[in-house]
Amino acid sequence: MLATSFSTIVSEPFASTSSIAVFPTVNGTYFYQLDLGPQQTSNVFENGTSGIHIITVFDQNVCSSPTTAEVLIIDYPKFFTPNDDGFNDTWNIDGLLFQSKSKIFIFDSYGKLLKQIVPFSSGWDGTYNGNNLPSTDYWFTVDFEYNNTKLQFKSHFSLKR
Repeated sequence: MLATSFSTIVSEPFASTSSIAVFPTVNGTYFYQLDLGPQQTSNVFENGTSGIHIITVFDQNVCSSPTTAEVLIIDYPKFFTPNDDGFNDTWNIDGLLFQSKSKIFIFDSYGKLLKQIVPFSSGWDGTYNGNNLPSTDYWFTVDFEYNNTKLQFKSHFSLKR
């Protein structure tokens, strides 16, 4: 049996609500699965997390083999907690992990550059010159490439101690 091919439309990087829409190239009745989650009849997945995801399309009539494809959602963590508990201890934009030319600049509320990182690094640990910075919002800019276009995105996140 031939596998059904499909295309996807993924929300723009850093969208307020992420989504993935799946469009099979052959008419039929399908189940859709995001990563290893439950199968669903809707071809749209909402509020996905940042990073690489696996989409699988199953023919409900078993006329073809399941087909999979990788999709990438690009977003940033809204907060981090550098308390050495193993969860959210550093801040980074891991959805850009494979973009070696991406650069992230982190600033305080006065515009002072605190750190420059790249997505494939361990990220920012909430320190400046070896000293812990306080719990507050920090600003960032990220230079990256999307659909062969160089872009810059600016926003903020919270450090919680």
